Amino acid sequence: MIELPQINPTANTRKPDWLRVKLPIGEKYTNVRKIVDEYKLHTICQSGNCPNMGECWGEGTATFMILGNVCTRSCTFCAVATGRPPEYDEDEPRRVAEAIRLMKVKHAVITSVNRDELKDKGAEIWYQTVRAVKESTPQTTIETLIPDTKGNWDALIRMIEAGQEVVSHNMETVASLYRYVRPQAKYERSLEQIQRTKDFGKRTKSGIMLGLGEKQDEVFKAMDDLVAHGLDVLTLGQYLQPTKMHHEVIEWIHPDTFAMYKEEGLKRGLAYVESGALVRSSYHAERHI
Repeated sequence: MIELPQINPTANTRKPDWLRVKLPIGEKYTNVRKIVDEYKLHTICQSGNCPNMGECWGEGTATFMILGNVCTRSCTFCAVATGRPPEYDEDEPRRVAEAIRLMKVKHAVITSVNRDELKDKGAEIWYQTVRAVKESTPQTTIETLIPDTKGNWDALIRMIEAGQEVVSHNMETVASLYRYVRPQAKYERSLEQIQRTKDFGKRTKSGIMLGLGEKQDEVFKAMDDLVAHGLDVLTLGQYLQPTKMHHEVIEWIHPDTFAMYKEEGLKRGLAYVESGALVRSSYHAERHI
């Protein structure tokens, strides 16, 4: 395999042109912000500093983040606050369902922070949220981007048995970078979680960030591991450093390389691959339904 050219960032290197994003404007954007604020909801769009917020909210959709906006993990790539979360809100499922109904979302994506301090890892709130959406808008398909349950497989089943069409769990990076990028996670455990989700009968999805220092053969190995563990859909996107305190960007991945990875993923047996600099887990999530 021929290595395609990349750009190695330095302190004085600007983001390449292909990372330009749309500004948040328009009536639909304003309406989404109003609903999120009125119903006191969290979104990964805001908490995670997603570069696609302007585009997605401008199209009238958002990725809701349940169980609060404080995570028990300290992943070095993530902009979500780390600490001890407050008590979770038992009324949150109803409010999420009502917001999705008002926004007339056709395909809803819901994610959450990690709640390692809870015995069930937040599984019951997950279940109640999906059920509330299904009861409020049964025509809406649902994708849940769930956290690592730390091997609590009963919690996993509760998270995924409520009727959602797609269950996603992000690998985030290649195996060799886990101790730097996801220090409280385990590569093999995340693969097992995806396999168990597939065995339950769900359409499975995962995402990997590029530009963290991974090698091309490591990306291919991750693809092969995911196919072997029952993955259907993979997203690949450029890692962007949220703050100077987070993991640095090692390289800007060229669009041609993203195109190559998409081709390779399909060759290796993935049903669908979304690959591009601005691709995120929930970006154009409706395309593979």
